[in-house]
Amino acid sequence: MLASPDVATSHTLLERLVDARRHCDELFSIVRSGSLYDRPIPERHRIIFYIGHLEAFDWNLLYDVLGLKSFHPEFDKLFAFGIDPVDGGLPTDQPADWPSVNVVRDYVSKVCAALDETVADALRNPQTHSRDGFGLDTLLHVALEHRLMHLETLAYMLHQLPLASKIPQLSETIPASAPVAPRMIKISAGTATLGLPRDSETFGWDNEFETHSVDVPAFEIDQFMVTNRQFLQFMNAGGYENSAHWDDESWTWKTRQSISHPVFWKKTKNGWILCTMFDEIPLPFNWPVYVSHAEASAYARWAGKSLPTEEQWHRAAYGSHDETKRQYPWGNEAPSPVLGNFDFHRWDPEPVNSHPQGQSAFGVHGMLGNGWEWTSSVFGFLPGFVPFSFYPGYSANFFDGKHFVMKGGSPRTAACMLRPTFRNWFQAHYQYMYAGFRCVNR
Repeated sequence: MLASPDVATSHTLLERLVDARRHCDELFSIVRSGSLYDRPIPERHRIIFYIGHLEAFDWNLLYDVLGLKSFHPEFDKLFAFGIDPVDGGLPTDQPADWPSVNVVRDYVSKVCAALDETVADALRNPQTHSRDGFGLDTLLHVALEHRLMHLETLAYMLHQLPLASKIPQLSETIPASAPVAPRMIKISAGTATLGLPRDSETFGWDNEFETHSVDVPAFEIDQFMVTNRQFLQFMNAGGYENSAHWDDESWTWKTRQSISHPVFWKKTKNGWILCTMFDEIPLPFNWPVYVSHAEASAYARWAGKSLPTEEQWHRAAYGSHDETKRQYPWGNEAPSPVLGNFDFHRWDPEPVNSHPQGQSAFGVHGMLGNGWEWTSSVFGFLPGFVPFSFYPGYSANFFDGKHFVMKGGSPRTAACMLRPTFRNWFQAHYQYMYAGFRCVNR
């Protein structure tokens, strides 16, 4: 999965893991102490779980490889696994069911100390510390990206906390932009090359393998992500009240849950406002709308369009008229703030036309950052898929026909996960992700 790096590269990886740990500590620090046992999203664990989970995951992955002995097997198990947000069957645990914050943090501190003490020495010969044929460097990549994913998961989870439960951070300047003029871009027929080759020196999760090419007929795609303004037009046209725009399962879900607007929106006597991470502001019309797959699909049907397939999205992002493939939509230059809204530079979105320098070869804007993008593709394996033997359920547990592929990234997505092969996925009725969409013509 990943070629054996030299010692200097391995130690850089360890430094990145320590840096990600610091970012997690900073994120937990915005929660007021009285809210650490809250459950901001009904389908998720309480916040206290995640304080222990990140270190427990690293420990369970690495301690045996490093020749260490578990000092708290009960916590290793308690904090091992999160919850897939499914319809129904919500968790019922109470705050009293969890250990105290001080006890959890003591466990975290001991795990960090034990790992830090041994990993640096082990990295001098990482292939001798392996698990099921995977070297220590690969396992550290797994630990790093798992933590970076949770930095995003935690951000959108804490987003749902009441403002009074969070310690405000420095206010972000709301970027100005020219009016967004929606239009569609013609994408010529060509190939989309998905997946990583098995011998790639780039780290990838099991669902990213193996590389293969797909012929994609010509199509048209929205130049920009669908904005709050456009989605408000759908709502004002009765989009949430017309069953013709919804599949049967989503209509039942919407009706039972009394869902009538995006979860980040709030209606006031003066109109719609947007709940940002640390404020409530008048609805920014040029920002991307964040919605569930079901809501995105309903909008697309109302507009007489559809969501793109994973292959269509990929071709629009990384392809070109001359079939030259790009590492990023804008070319091969490393990600930077001028090219998109990602890598933790902002808490909230920006106008969809904020980064013209980041457009694809076809002229499609904002395909990395500012919000994950729903596709119509059900999450499944690529040809040649082999599950990680040390983490067999990471992807395979979700090949159930209920999860849909998301591509791109959000403001809280780490730059290393902006690689073309990275795939995210969620169920159709999960509203809380930093996820928007764009449409293609049918």
